[in-house]
Amino acid sequence: MAARLSHGGDELAETHEINVTPFIDVMLVLLIIFMVAAPLATVDVPVDLPSSNAPPRPHPEKPVTLTIRADLTLALDGGDVTREALGAALDQATGGDKEERITLSADRAVSYGDLTAVMNSLRSAGYLKVSLVGLDGGGAP
Repeated sequence: MAARLSHGGDELAETHEINVTPFIDVMLVLLIIFMVAAPLATVDVPVDLPSSNAPPRPHPEKPVTLTIRADLTLALDGGDVTREALGAALDQATGGDKEERITLSADRAVSYGDLTAVMNSLRSAGYLKVSLVGLDGGGAP
């Protein structure tokens, strides 16, 4: 509530204005909180992905993601898995559906031969639909 002094008497005149400054302060604080908290809400396996020039394709609701880390260990949907147990872990993750697309991401440091070996493991397990993940970007090597 704001008040103005009148020149003539002891009474204060009321003004019917809303001070919006506290509302703006609250909104800015909430904006900062959401900007800080949003990146923390994603849980991913940290890999250095190469970039790609291919047009993006629509993503499935819940993709099955297989990640090859720089030290050549495998992670299936964020959980560690060995190469020997890869087929069984994929069957469990897909419910035995061999037609489901497997999203494969590999660290930039992984050699082509190691990537091919993992893709051969996917093929021998019966999973022929494989999507490779890369970063959007220009022609960066």
